[in-house]
Amino acid sequence: MSAPMSEDPLAAPLSHRVPDLGALELLLAVARLGSLGRAARETGISQPAASSRIRAMERQLGVALVDRSPRGSRLTDAGTLVTDWARRVVEAAEAFDAGAQALRGRRDSRLRVAASMTIAEYLLPRWLIALRRARPDTAVSLHAGNSVAVAARLLSHEADLGFVEGLAAPDGLDSAVIGHDRLLVVTAPGHPWARRRAPLAPAELAGTPLILREPGSGTRQVLDAGLSAYGGPARPLLELASTTALKAAAVSGEGPCVLSELAVGEELAARRLVRVPVAGVRLRRDLRAVWPAGTRPAGPARDLLSLTRGAAPDPSTG
Repeated sequence: MSAPMSEDPLAAPLSHRVPDLGALELLLAVARLGSLGRAARETGISQPAASSRIRAMERQLGVALVDRSPRGSRLTDAGTLVTDWARRVVEAAEAFDAGAQALRGRRDSRLRVAASMTIAEYLLPRWLIALRRARPDTAVSLHAGNSVAVAARLLSHEADLGFVEGLAAPDGLDSAVIGHDRLLVVTAPGHPWARRRAPLAPAELAGTPLILREPGSGTRQVLDAGLSAYGGPARPLLELASTTALKAAAVSGEGPCVLSELAVGEELAARRLVRVPVAGVRLRRDLRAVWPAGTRPAGPARDLLSLTRGAAPDPSTG
């Protein structure tokens, strides 16, 4: 049998062979102050803890570093050499920390947000006001578009955090549900549907041309999915990319429209629009914060995400 191979200490990871920064900073303090007790006070630890740390470092390196006597503590020759090396390590660590702080400062100086239209118009303003109070030095830019456009900006690293409505997170993105919303069918008061006493049948909704958001929007995705069992997808009378334009077309009597409940509260209260009940179609949708898969929101993006929890009431409880 061959003799077992001796273990090579140099094969151990560097972190196991080199003292940690706290120990090196303590050694430098001993060298500067000439006293283990004063070095312990400067580094914020007790003298017994400082003695224990020095002894552990001596065992780790295999050499004596400090001579202790009633008159104080003095570096050995090996301790003087190790202190010179330690100073360079600590200076490099300080430069590393300064660089990391600069990177965090650059990250925290701006926040690029992409949001689908409903969230951008009706929810984001109050979140951004709250973020401004918490981070007055962070410059925020907002791009509003449909869910497909939001995903594209995140995946191309043109946005740090996104918000979409729909049935699921777009491919390539991680998400957190921050609230819920539902779609309403609305018409002008003069439309025949406004005088209905019975809810609208799904097949009739699927067969009627509607004023709709463009393909790629979360609104359109949820509506088409809800109508898929009744002859859907939805039939467009007009396709518009703006909630304001959709409401204006509906108020003018162009035809029935499908909009977020968040967007039409004022028009319903003033009777400029009338809600048309629909039977048997699921028009509830999740509101999601989204970001590139495999990452986590950090800095201002993390803070904004924390402000969005409970963004909208759950329609099932309303």
